[in-house]
Amino acid sequence: MRAALIEHSTPDIYVRPGTAADIGALLDLENRVFATGRMSRRSLRHFLASRTAAVAVAEYEGRLAGCAVVLFRPASTVARLYSIAVDPNSGGCGIGSALLDSAEAAALARNCLTMRLEVHERNARAIARYRKAGYHPFGRYARYYADDGDALRFEKRLTLPS
Repeated sequence: MRAALIEHSTPDIYVRPGTAADIGALLDLENRVFATGRMSRRSLRHFLASRTAAVAVAEYEGRLAGCAVVLFRPASTVARLYSIAVDPNSGGCGIGSALLDSAEAAALARNCLTMRLEVHERNARAIARYRKAGYHPFGRYARYYADDGDALRFEKRLTLPS
């Protein structure tokens, strides 16, 4: 059984589980969003089929405009937000928040109580999004990224919606 992913929608954004049919659009998104460290076709296929991953895609204005990948370890209550990407032409529309909500819901569905992630120390927009969503820094990986930038580690205790 694949990892559960909760669908999420607003009037303009529809978040759903990714499928193999999305691979071309996901590769295009990776190329538009990331200068380095892009996921390959092989990695995307693996995550889409894996029991230990959930892939969410966001559709906005009739096209794929974002993606989130969450990883799970057997018998662990900690999930890892492996990647989140939003089309640069769709920034500020709520896609990142919708994907983050969906990723957290997928983690809760797998009985994970904590979500962790890494973010480039110079990615101020993402850091602000994570802080606003309740994530707190708890560590750092030195020279984690290809440009030798540090990764800030964030985590959030997940709770069921009230």
